[in-house]
Parts: sequence; structure tokens; C-alpha cells
Amino acid sequence: MPASRHPAGPAPDRPASASHPGRPPVAPPVAEPATAGTARPAGLRRRWLAAGLVAVLVAVVAGVSLGPVSLPPGSVAAELLNLLPGVHLDSGLTAGEIAIVTELRLPRVVLGLLVGALLALAGGAYQGVFRNPLADPYLLGVAAGAGLAVTAVISLGAAGAALTGLSLTVPLAAFVGSLGAVAMTYVLGVAGARGRSPATLILAGVAVSAFLSAGQTYLLQRHSDSIQLVYSWLLGRLATAGWHDVLLVLPYFALTAVVVLLHRRELDVLSLGDDEAASLGLHPQRSRYLLIAAASLGTAAAVSASGLIGFVGIIVPHTVRLLAGSSYRVILPLSMLFGGAFLALTDVVARTVAAPAEIPIGVVTALLGGPFFVLVLRTSRRVLS
Repeated sequence: MPASRHPAGPAPDRPASASHPGRPPVAPPVAEPATAGTARPAGLRRRWLAAGLVAVLVAVVAGVSLGPVSLPPGSVAAELLNLLPGVHLDSGLTAGEIAIVTELRLPRVVLGLLVGALLALAGGAYQGVFRNPLADPYLLGVAAGAGLAVTAVISLGAAGAALTGLSLTVPLAAFVGSLGAVAMTYVLGVAGARGRSPATLILAGVAVSAFLSAGQTYLLQRHSDSIQLVYSWLLGRLATAGWHDVLLVLPYFALTAVVVLLHRRELDVLSLGDDEAASLGLHPQRSRYLLIAAASLGTAAAVSASGLIGFVGIIVPHTVRLLAGSSYRVILPLSMLFGGAFLALTDVVARTVAAPAEIPIGVVTALLGGPFFVLVLRTSRRVLS
């Protein structure tokens, strides 16, 4: 029959109004929003922010409570609350124990929080800039520059014979050496070529690190009597007497955190590629070098206060990326919180696992970071462009 050869309804690729002029036009269907199972929200979830704050609080209480003289965590928490204006609680601690809490352990814990937050924040920023999950705060020669400067100061006897007498000179030398190495890497990485890729700075950092490490080895060979002092700094430590180191690091922490966090959205744009970022109105090279400068400044400040503590910038940002999301609006703030908590808790392990002796904190982070680095290396499918 003729009617059976032609369906009554309109053709699928034509609107209903074209077949039936008398009918009102039918609005096209609206696509349903993606469910939570298909796409992870890019914003920072409150539960992850709360988890980061809880981790910091746990690290503070544990770091102040545990040590050669164990203190009740409840009493320690009450004494920490007494530091807030208008709070007066009976912690039950003696005057000597209160001095241990406020003058010895708390400054060390706070320094660990600041250093860990800086290293993790710098690691996340470097990974975004270089589009490489294996990027590390020491990538641009920061460790080698600081190591050479501190080795020169100690070996040449610029500030006394004991490391305890180097409270000002060693951090200053480490800071200057770190920034000098970054400047060398930058000059070498941007020289000549116009079409520079992120891999250029990485290769320049490797070359600068090799050159500066050779100079450090030469100094150690010529001044073998200072090897023990140099290595006690190179292996990392958070030993501090009072709040002096905290006050030195705090301004650099604030500056680095403000600059990097204000540009965290640009890292998401940079992850699309330079051409796409430029088409969206971003200046890729300008943003990249600004973030590198801020992250390097924070790393230099951390190194000057704590020595060389590796792998924090790989472990924390990559773990946050796996658990909380791949947007840098999520990675960077959470890396600061969890990075500080991670290093403070690692310091507790370093000074209690072999008590009364103390293991260098850099050794503990290396024991944790080595296997983690291999895991990331095997699972990562991204390569340098």
C-alpha cells in the first residue's frame, strides 16, 4: 500500500514545523548536565578543605605532644588553645612543660608546616608549568645552588666551626645560592631560541645542577674536615631554637602563596597548550615565568631554613591529584595544607623512631619518596614535549 511506504511523522532530520506549518515550532532538546559519575567538579570541595585543616591540626598536636618527653595530647591541645586571645584553660602542665610546648616544639612544628607547604606548593606549580607530574622544586638547580653556597660558607670558615654558629650565614648563603642557580637556569634556558618549550628549562636545570654539584664536590674534597657539618645540613633538618627561623620564612611563604594561588586558574589554561592559552587571552610565557619565579622564591626560602628535603613536591601534589581532582584550583590549596601536615608528621617520625638519636628528615622523606617516584614514573603516560 502507498501509505505503508511513507511514515506519518516528520523525517528525523527535519523539524516538525517544516512538515506541519500549522503547528508551533518545537524547541530542540536540552542536553542534560553531566552527572557526578561522568565528570569531576573542578572546584574545591568543602570536605577536602576540611580534611586538610584536620590534617594540619593533627600534625600540630602530634608534633608538640611526641618527643623525648611525652605530653598528654589533651593537655597539649588545651595549652595551644590558651595561645588564642581570650582563652584561659587549665591544661595541667607544669611551667617547664609549657616552655617545652611553646618555645621548643611548637616553633619546630610551625616551621615544618611552612616548609612543607612551600615545597608542596612549588611542586604543584612546577608540575603545572612544565605539564609534567614528575617536576620537583629542585628541578631548576635550587638544591645544587644552595648546596654549593652552604658548602663554601662552611668549608671556608666564614661563620665559625660549628653548625650551631651558622644560624644567620648558612640560611643567607642557601637563599642566595638557590636564587642564583635559578637565575642561571633561566638565562641558559631562554637564550637563543624563540620557540621555547617547557623542556628547555628542565634541560637547562639539569646542566646547571651538574655544574654546581661538581663545584660542591671539589670544595668537599679540598676541605674534608667540614664534610660532617656540610652533610648534616644537606640531609635536611628542622631543628630550631625559638621562633627566629619561622619569622624569617613567613614573609616569603606569604608572598609565594599569594602569587601562586592567584594564578592557579592560569595553570589550568596552560595545561591546554600555549596556542590554546594564547587564544583565550593568556600570555603563556609571562605566566609561566612569573609562576616559576614565585615557586623558586618559596623553595629557596624553605631550603635556607631546613636544608635539602626532597620528594615533598612530588608526593603531596600527585597524591592530591589522584584523590581530589586534576584542576590546579584544587591541587594547589590542598597541597599547601597536606604538604605542611606531611612534613610535620614526618619530622615526628624522624625524631622519635630512633630516640634518643634523631634521623635527618631528608632521609625519611627519601625513603618514602623513592618508591613513590618509581610508582609515578611507571604509571604516568605523559612525556615532555
